[in-house]
Amino acid sequence: MGAAEGSGPEGVEKGPPQRVMLYSHDTFGLGHLRRSRALASALTAYNPNASAIILTGSPVAGRFTFPEKVDHVRLPGVTKLPDGTYVSQTLGLDIDQTTNLRSGLIQTAVEQYEPDLLIVDKEPTGFRGELLPTLEWLTDRGTTRCVLGLRDVLDEPTVLAAEWERKGATIATERFYDQIWVYGPRSIYDPTQGLPLSKETRARIHWTGYLRREVTDVAETPDTPYVLITPGGGGDGKAMVDLVLEAYELDPSLQPNAVLVYGPFLSGEVREGFEARVAKLDGRVTAVGFESRIESLFAGAEGVVCMGGYNTFCEVLSFDKRAVIVPRTIPRLEQWIRASRAEELGLVRMLDEDRDGMTPQTMVDFIRALPTQQKPSEAGANGLLDGLDVVVARATALMAEK
Repeated sequence: MGAAEGSGPEGVEKGPPQRVMLYSHDTFGLGHLRRSRALASALTAYNPNASAIILTGSPVAGRFTFPEKVDHVRLPGVTKLPDGTYVSQTLGLDIDQTTNLRSGLIQTAVEQYEPDLLIVDKEPTGFRGELLPTLEWLTDRGTTRCVLGLRDVLDEPTVLAAEWERKGATIATERFYDQIWVYGPRSIYDPTQGLPLSKETRARIHWTGYLRREVTDVAETPDTPYVLITPGGGGDGKAMVDLVLEAYELDPSLQPNAVLVYGPFLSGEVREGFEARVAKLDGRVTAVGFESRIESLFAGAEGVVCMGGYNTFCEVLSFDKRAVIVPRTIPRLEQWIRASRAEELGLVRMLDEDRDGMTPQTMVDFIRALPTQQKPSEAGANGLLDGLDVVVARATALMAEK
């Protein structure tokens, strides 16, 4: 059974001063930043002599609290357009200029901080290759261990292989990284299947298990029973939120009430329209825009309706909540793969558009059935949550080899 976030594994002695840097490109959503924050919190809590800096492009990084020995550097932001291209959020700079600025800031930060360990989240070369100069410099210097951290699912194998080929990610992974950590159990999924990695590189892959979460900053929660509705960051959550509101509009007797957290990226006219509908539901649905302490809402919920992002899934398992996952399938199948595998194992139920239909009555039926679902713990979820323990142990051993 995994330890709570911030605890260290037994049998590993606290070591000398350690500096950890985590790179989180964060061009879209909250997932990369929240994962990096969980890792940094665990590593610094375990070793009182450790500190960590997160390099992040997230526009909402400043709205999160960080532990005493964890800080962050905000990289200039970019916006992902519906066609998959990017534009700069910085006035007067095109995307190439913004990428060059970010790359220079990353290298300066690394040179000044001189980390013992660099943990790169998901993108081996960084956003548009911005990490490559720094990785070259670190390789020549030879004093920093480099780890590539991958979530449990990236995308369907053929699509992922083409993406990594286009970005030069396979070559970078082979050349620059001492280890690859997969933040999930091997029994669930292998995110590297289909990638042409060498036997030697595959020998450096380690499955950690999922990253357990706990309530660290307590937030107020309703006194009456509620279902938590969360589309994660919210940038692609319009369809799920709309369906939940339609369910409560269709069935006035639907219980329990719902607490809806839009996420910071569901905004503008879409959110205004949702707010008007929420106001007509006489308190049966209440809504907030963004809650950096969403763990408290997970802990108090009777059940959860969510999309299938990595961090949300970790919270469902960690807080042992009956959940209905409504995964996105565009632009990648990551959430659908995760949700379908979790449903096979009895950890959650998935509302699949092709199989179940995305109708208000379907959502009503799924919410009504939540109390009869088994909890994730009854399907063995606790045995899947050792990730933070494993990361702390691996990081400690890797830095000791320096």
